[in-house]
Amino acid sequence: MGVATVDQELAAKHRALWALGDYGAIATHIVAPLGPVLVEACGIGPDDRVLDIAAGTGNAAIPAALTGAQVTASDLCPQLVDEGAHLAAERGVDITWKEANAEALPFADAEFDVVMSCIGVMFAPHHEQAARELVRVTRSGGRIGLISWTPEGFIGQLFATMKPFVPAPPPGVSPPPLWGNEDHVRALLGGAVDGLEAMRRSLTVDMFADGAAFRDFFEANYGPTIAAYRAVGDDAERTAALDGAIASLGDRFVDGGTMKWEYLLVTARRR
Repeated sequence: MGVATVDQELAAKHRALWALGDYGAIATHIVAPLGPVLVEACGIGPDDRVLDIAAGTGNAAIPAALTGAQVTASDLCPQLVDEGAHLAAERGVDITWKEANAEALPFADAEFDVVMSCIGVMFAPHHEQAARELVRVTRSGGRIGLISWTPEGFIGQLFATMKPFVPAPPPGVSPPPLWGNEDHVRALLGGAVDGLEAMRRSLTVDMFADGAAFRDFFEANYGPTIAAYRAVGDDAERTAALDGAIASLGDRFVDGGTMKWEYLLVTARRR
């Protein structure tokens, strides 16, 4: 088992962050197509023992289980674990759901044939620790698959836009979109993997007519955006500035009612 230690106070803040709003609505209506992309890239099949780290409501875990694989889905947020278990039951798939921190996974060394994370592990605050853990629980020769938003893409730019409105993170915490930088991921995984391949792709989102529509949906449903608005509180001027900044960003990415959200797809094998 892992011996990694966790900043419990920071973990509690992250747990509460992802319980805000309705991430399930985003998973269902926007990012659902990413799960099957990752499952296919990892070559998951019936004989595989699979771990989905920071699984959210299961947008990758459920497609993996539909292949017949033996799937464990873990997430820091118990609300998402509960919602994911309900969705899996509705789809008729058997998944083991577990509340777990990506930085201290409660699994044995080399326990899984495939370890994956779909826009999940990127939000663990300490990248090196999370990377060590995901490598640790992968067997030698096993596959690792990751999808992360890029810094230059829309969601990466959303975090950059919100940054001036939120408190600075504690020392040692890295920005989530760095997981969408190929050089950063290669440095994180280092000599622990072979055959690392990284491909930039885009998710097509056709849900928002303009930036204001995007802003309103994320203000209502997305934990980090809700947290940004809570951080500015009752300051009308800063609230208006945040409103305008997010809407303006959205407008730059909306083209005829369609947006492209860039992500990095990484696959590798554990040495």
